Amino acid sequence: MNFGQLITAMVTPFDEQGEIDFIATRNLINHLLENGSDGLVVAGTTGESPTLTQKEKVDLFEFTVRVVAGRVPVIAGTGSNNTRESIELTQQAEAAGVDGIMLVVPYYNKPSQEGMYQHFKVIAESTALPIMLYNIPGRSSVNMCPETIIRLATIPNIVAVKEASGNLDAMADIIENTSADFALYSGDDGLTLPVLSIGGAGVVSVSAHVIGPEMKTMISHFKHGRIREASTLHRRMLPIMKELFAAPNPSPVKAALNLEGIAVGGVRLPMLPLTDVQLNSLNRVLHQQDKMLI
Repeated sequence: MNFGQLITAMVTPFDEQGEIDFIATRNLINHLLENGSDGLVVAGTTGESPTLTQKEKVDLFEFTVRVVAGRVPVIAGTGSNNTRESIELTQQAEAAGVDGIMLVVPYYNKPSQEGMYQHFKVIAESTALPIMLYNIPGRSSVNMCPETIIRLATIPNIVAVKEASGNLDAMADIIENTSADFALYSGDDGLTLPVLSIGGAGVVSVSAHVIGPEMKTMISHFKHGRIREASTLHRRMLPIMKELFAAPNPSPVKAALNLEGIAVGGVRLPMLPLTDVQLNSLNRVLHQQDKMLI
């Protein structure tokens, strides 16, 4: 399964009552596909998955599959720290017609490396869908070691990993010791170009919500050997990438979309909207980026 190079971890639009806004979701999906996204992750961390009910997630999977209509792969975030619940949601996502699933390292209960392996193995055995693992120690409190990822990569339908450890040495180890058709994606926008340079497949991005065309161009430059152009664009995009994580994700990116005229509403508690100071800073950087990226 080729998930593409620029995959966007999509926000979940909410209305004024804090319910999923499906009209806004349709508009956002079309915006992302028109601006370079090769695939969409639905109900991941950026989609505020911790605050979505299981029914809301399934409704979102079904709706996204209908709107996308086969244009790009739809990857459902079905991982949790509850193996049985993850299996159940994975099977519901498969029935909804998604193209793949993303499974985060179990958070809070701090499993051992063998516990992680068994968790992912039994979920993989419960579905025919291709699976992207998701290693994000900053949120899960435990790191999945390269050896565990390499071992999991031998399971036929585990085909990719989103690596958000920030450890390029570990990523190089994974790439070197997995088959050529196993894809490693950067989980950090700012590491997209470095990860490509060591053999990564691309990025699962937050910033692509607002600078998708530029990120797509940077990846294209790199793939076609235009390294100077790719690195110049990388450096120019870094300020907005940093600003989109100046407060807990996805509050900044939702604010940026709203400022750009793509209505996605607010965030659910325990996330908070940006303060006036944060919003002004974001607005200033967005305007600076518009000038620099012309």
